[in-house]
Amino acid sequence: MSDTLPSLKVERHTTTLRELALEKMRMAILDAHFRPGERLVERSLCEELGVSRTVVREVLRHLETEGLVDSIPNQGPIVARLDADTAAEIYEIRALLEGDAAMACAQHADEAVTARLAGYIAQIQQAFEAHAHQTVRELTTTFYEAMFHGGGKNVSWEIVQTLNARINRLRAMTIASDDRGRQAVQEMNRILDAIRARDARRARDAATAHVARVADIAARLLQQTVGEVAVSRQ
Repeated sequence: MSDTLPSLKVERHTTTLRELALEKMRMAILDAHFRPGERLVERSLCEELGVSRTVVREVLRHLETEGLVDSIPNQGPIVARLDADTAAEIYEIRALLEGDAAMACAQHADEAVTARLAGYIAQIQQAFEAHAHQTVRELTTTFYEAMFHGGGKNVSWEIVQTLNARINRLRAMTIASDDRGRQAVQEMNRILDAIRARDARRARDAATAHVARVADIAARLLQQTVGEVAVSRQ
């Protein structure tokens, strides 16, 4: 009977204008083209992106669900501000989920998974050396996706994906800090070494230590930002 029914598959061959505009806006926020607290004026965005107001509104609504945009009564959409408490909570969630995923990956991953993880780390190192920070963010997300799936933590990865925009916003800030490239690669290699050795506890500890390190960097940078804003208002 199923052979006689028409296919419900939607054919897609190109990226939609909305998707392109969404990616442009997301990258603009991550790369600080739009600063935290800055108003996002629809008319200006229409001109900058070359799209309709309908598309801009859809994009802003989506970015709001990702935590990158806030809608302020009587003011409209603004770039969401980064605050230390929210950042600390995100890193706490990351430590729990990534530690668990690293432990599971050490228990279940095969050589193909570890080879992919090693390849991603090598590419991340090259991207750091080239100061290609957007590429670092993308490859880091891919590394963690492979680690979660390698440990069979598929639902956990779905949870992480709901936070990925905010995770990458924090990552955009921390990877630009002094010597972070060398440190990050070393920390990720420690995770991989433990996974290869099938040492689940060491893999978990290496993953949580990696998150703790970057959480400290983010807290310091956010504190500096608060101080700079306070000085500018004097």
